[in-house]
Amino acid sequence: MNRIAKIERKTKETEISLELNLDGSGLCEVANPIGFFEHMLTAFCKHGLFDLRGSIQGDLNVDQHHLIEDTGIVLGLCFARALGDCAGIFRNGSCLFPMDETLARAAVDFGGRPFLVCNADLTGVPLVSINANGVEASFQTDCFEDFWQAFVNGAACNLHLDTLRGRSDHHKMEALFKAASRAIRSAVEMDVRRGSSIPSTKGVIV
Repeated sequence: MNRIAKIERKTKETEISLELNLDGSGLCEVANPIGFFEHMLTAFCKHGLFDLRGSIQGDLNVDQHHLIEDTGIVLGLCFARALGDCAGIFRNGSCLFPMDETLARAAVDFGGRPFLVCNADLTGVPLVSINANGVEASFQTDCFEDFWQAFVNGAACNLHLDTLRGRSDHHKMEALFKAASRAIRSAVEMDVRRGSSIPSTKGVIV
């Protein structure tokens, strides 16, 4: 079964094109102008064994919010399209992910009901880095929750993200991205015992 979806979205603020393969090998080839965000998407693909290709660009002269949020929307829509009616999948999954001093937890249900609970426990202070051109760059940590809220809305899933302990905002966000990808991977994998039936007592995921 081919579980691949491609979504393109263009507004006056952003232009995003993503192609997702749920049954990939963990490849991330997305032209991404935000270094830390690229790092997060790469980790998401690697640990979820998703292949993601495309490009994202937006009005970074205004803010990072538009681009990060809209990428979440498009990625979520890719999952929704690739899953279709969700026939045969496990539907839900969870993961505890340790990263040095940080312990993160994620739990997800692709039950057609978008809802996010995010307790990332971030300081709100931007992460500062140096980009490929040697210029100081940053990642707005307040956009972390914006990304996942947009993802949840696009994918129509219920997602809980919790930092159970931790000090570094970098570690908290990375551990949560990895925990989320592992939980999502568990949820979207095919359940051989279920066959082609819909994983809901209602008989439909809505």
